[in-house]
Amino acid sequence: MNTRKLWLGFIAVMVISFAVLLYYGREIYRQAPPIPEQVLTETGELLFTGQDIKDGQNVWQSLGGHHVGTVWGHGAYQAPDWSADYLHRESVHILDQFAQRDYHTTFQELQEEQQAALKARLQQEVRKNRVNADQQLVISAERAAAFTENSRYYGGLFTNNPEMASDRNTFGIQDNALKDAERVRQMNAFFFWISWTCATERPGSDITYTNNWPPEELIDNKPTSSLLLWSIFSVILLLAGIGLMAWYYATRKEDGHSFSPTFVLKNENQTPSQRATLKYFWIVSALLLVQILMGIITAHYTVEGQAFYGIPLAEWLPYSISRTWHVQIAIFWIATSWLATGLYYAPAISGHEPKFQKLGVNFLFGALLVIVVGSLAGQWMGVMQKMGYLQNFWFGHQGHEYVELGRFWQLFLFIGLILWLFLMGRAIWPALRQRTEGRNLLILFLISTIAIAAFYGAGLMWGQQTHLAIAEYWRWWVVHLWVEGFFEVFATVVTAFLFVRMQIIKAATATVGVLFATIVFLSGGILGTFHHLYFTGTPTAVMALGATFSALEVVPLVLIGFEAFENLKISRSSEWIKAYKWPIYSFIAVAFWNLVGAGLFGFLINPPIALYYMQGLNTTPVHGHTALFGVYGMLGIGLMLFVLRDMNREVIWKEKALKIGFWSINIGLAAMVLISVLPVGIAQTIASVQEGLWYARSAEFMEQGYILTFKWLRSIGDIIFTVGAIAIAWFVFGLKTGWSIQK
Repeated sequence: MNTRKLWLGFIAVMVISFAVLLYYGREIYRQAPPIPEQVLTETGELLFTGQDIKDGQNVWQSLGGHHVGTVWGHGAYQAPDWSADYLHRESVHILDQFAQRDYHTTFQELQEEQQAALKARLQQEVRKNRVNADQQLVISAERAAAFTENSRYYGGLFTNNPEMASDRNTFGIQDNALKDAERVRQMNAFFFWISWTCATERPGSDITYTNNWPPEELIDNKPTSSLLLWSIFSVILLLAGIGLMAWYYATRKEDGHSFSPTFVLKNENQTPSQRATLKYFWIVSALLLVQILMGIITAHYTVEGQAFYGIPLAEWLPYSISRTWHVQIAIFWIATSWLATGLYYAPAISGHEPKFQKLGVNFLFGALLVIVVGSLAGQWMGVMQKMGYLQNFWFGHQGHEYVELGRFWQLFLFIGLILWLFLMGRAIWPALRQRTEGRNLLILFLISTIAIAAFYGAGLMWGQQTHLAIAEYWRWWVVHLWVEGFFEVFATVVTAFLFVRMQIIKAATATVGVLFATIVFLSGGILGTFHHLYFTGTPTAVMALGATFSALEVVPLVLIGFEAFENLKISRSSEWIKAYKWPIYSFIAVAFWNLVGAGLFGFLINPPIALYYMQGLNTTPVHGHTALFGVYGMLGIGLMLFVLRDMNREVIWKEKALKIGFWSINIGLAAMVLISVLPVGIAQTIASVQEGLWYARSAEFMEQGYILTFKWLRSIGDIIFTVGAIAIAWFVFGLKTGWSIQK
């Protein structure tokens, strides 16, 4: 395949995809649900202002935001989705008022015909867009009374009302999560608004701002025709894409794809900067253990509420913090492994050690430690309500899942990534200037490095009180494009480079393969960002693009078994390569989890009709765990082991701990998902279809005996997984102490 044509294809995909992404980003800005200046009753009484809604969003963020339940379906899975829960409670309360006034009884006591008439009246009340030209939202007395009742409930839930103690325990919300009555009032205004966007139709449309999400029979929120149409189209496109990829693999020539390697890696002297990367991997191993500890605590809160085997741990470490740290530390250790791998191999690529490179590597290491410790401490202080709104935004908890860091720590990390890019670029620049066979692969390596440093900057595009729909748009630039997109490209390039360096595959072959894979992946991956934004106050066109291109994301993954098979052949192709068995096995695991976690479990929730009922249920962490840890975590472990093996190829490893670690992690991850998280997610999906999302996330549903049994069963997979992580860490530290090396 012609390399020049592939480069043109790569440029075309990047330019066209980002042009479309930015154009519809402008539409999201333009068509975002309005925040009214005032919310008034029909008699002119002021309930709250638009500033109260914005401040209420900051209150929600200070509690941990996406780590305390969900909003528009995004966030944690322990507490309710506040938009769906508020909407249902409001609807029931209004219907009871109607029934009491007209029939002197409750809504549930009425005959079916009477209920239908009152539901029609409710729909007219809540679905009609009542924002006037002065940006005032005028609501009825019944809706105002429902707001007062809901405010009482949520106020008691987030403080210490003993009547709500059971719900607090079920939802993992610590007593007195909010300590200020004004903050309670403002958060209730925010909850009203996010629910209002779910129920209110866009001007000139019969579809709500959230595309009729969540499913709520009382107000006639049901799947739209566009949602069904694009769901069908996405499945058809997936099948067509799989067919084309199968045709490509069947017809391509095995033009020197691989060849039998000889021993080519000598025990080269390590440069000072390469030796300096060793401590990065110690931190990777330590953070892995801390992250898993936070995961164990978070999972246990789902069955014991605010306690850990009887210890009232939530008083010092509430659910929102343990989950925040669990997610944030995962990003930290995975990214650290990848960054350290780049720093290690950059001088090896060019054979050149730039002046002061070791100083740069050590300085970056110190900066990363400050970011990790500082951001985690700030998040704890924010959630414990020890900061004001502005201080929390800058140094505490921003409330956005995967982008929890306060803005100061975000900027600090962004500068650190730019420094990493500088260190990488100056080290590989001499090799880039040489017109060798592997130059194209090096250019791809540099492009992926630039993308990793640059695209984290999307997390700086929103401010303290930016509209939630707009913040979600930019947040998914970070989560999808940075984490799932360009890290994937970087991983593909680095893996290919390692095999080229070992002379297992030819540089020209690797370049063609990586370029083709990158084009195929980014063709669906960039615009596939929109599949996260179906119900976040975006126009229908975003749903159409998201459904279409997220289906294309899955296409290259269904045939990824070829990659796993090639890696397995490599691991067995020569005696000396067996020393790299466990790093290569980690790459095989990456291919497996790419197929299962990103492919199978990803497409399970990608079509709009599926996500309409599954958004915010335990089907999402099925995909999240198997894709984030299964793909990126296993790749981080594989890259770490590859570097550690290269650091001293003369010694013989004691591989028992590695064997236990590898198989325990993968078996534990599969067990955790298959015997616990997935069954709970399927049960919730059934409940969501039959009753509504509010019920699938309610205390009533989640406290059922069989659901609690499935939650407890997770401990089986968690224990196996933890044994594996401890074994990996034991092995890594043992390379320094000597217990992992044969004498």
